[in-house]
Amino acid sequence: MAKQNIKEELAKKAGAIKEEQPEKQVQTTELEKQVQITEPEKQMQIPESEKQMQIPESEKQISEPDAMINSNSDKRVIRLLRADEIECRVSTINEKGMSLLLFKDARVDQRILDETFTPFGWKRTHQCIDGNLYCTVEIWDKEKRQWIAKQDVGTTSHSEKEKGQASDSFKRACFNWGLGRELYTAPFIWVPATKVNIQKNGDRYTTSDRFCVHSISYNLQREISALTVVNQNGQKVFVMKQKPERKTEQKMDSADKKRKTEETKQKPEEGQKTQEKPASDKQFILLEKELERTGIPMETVLSRYHISSMEQMTPDIYAKALNGLKKTKTKDAA
Repeated sequence: MAKQNIKEELAKKAGAIKEEQPEKQVQTTELEKQVQITEPEKQMQIPESEKQMQIPESEKQISEPDAMINSNSDKRVIRLLRADEIECRVSTINEKGMSLLLFKDARVDQRILDETFTPFGWKRTHQCIDGNLYCTVEIWDKEKRQWIAKQDVGTTSHSEKEKGQASDSFKRACFNWGLGRELYTAPFIWVPATKVNIQKNGDRYTTSDRFCVHSISYNLQREISALTVVNQNGQKVFVMKQKPERKTEQKMDSADKKRKTEETKQKPEEGQKTQEKPASDKQFILLEKELERTGIPMETVLSRYHISSMEQMTPDIYAKALNGLKKTKTKDAA
């Protein structure tokens, strides 16, 4: 009996073990299902940086440049030229001296366009119209989502005709965009013969001296306000001192102050007029008699002088009203 009981107990334990094994299998299958479900979710949660790494190179081409002309968030302003970006050229020369002109090089325009609009934010094209070479400089406007173009024609040069005309048309087109436009405000630069080595070659006067802009300043209107030109030895040959803008502003301020003081002086006088005592009772009696004689109502007189009651009638208004009534015919005569 004891052996049978032991066998039965062993059999029961074996059955319990068999029943537990399917549950474990079910649990493992459910975990596997969870793993299979979470894998797609992980793929859906790929960071944007990794997604961009997976984009083909053909789809990464920028359809529009980042540079823009006008925008509420980013407004590109073309900067003014520096002294080292301006060159000097002889305009006229004679035995008394010579005059200089300021100009910029095409490479300066390219550099400023790159700085302002990025190399991908502008482009240039050339076309021949009636035998003249034109250059069109276009800048991308991100707000309008289109290219904005400005065009100008070039002039031929003495050397390398085609290249010189292309470069000149490009510089002129850049002038239309405001690059170097401040050079048009330059003063007349005259260098006397005492500061330059002038030589006569036949009927012509020449010089081997070279000049450059040492310093330059601008005012708020983007105009040249101070300029210094030196020769190859660093000697100053032309100096334009700073324009006294502050003095003019002070003059304007003083004039405004005078005008304001005069206005303040006049204002109390006007206030005194409004605060003047009204006409006396005797004057009111005379006025009423004239109103009765002419038949004109009191409301007409008050509205004519923009007052609402007799108490607001000053002696000045009273005199004008009385003189007007005296010139009016009586009611019976009318």
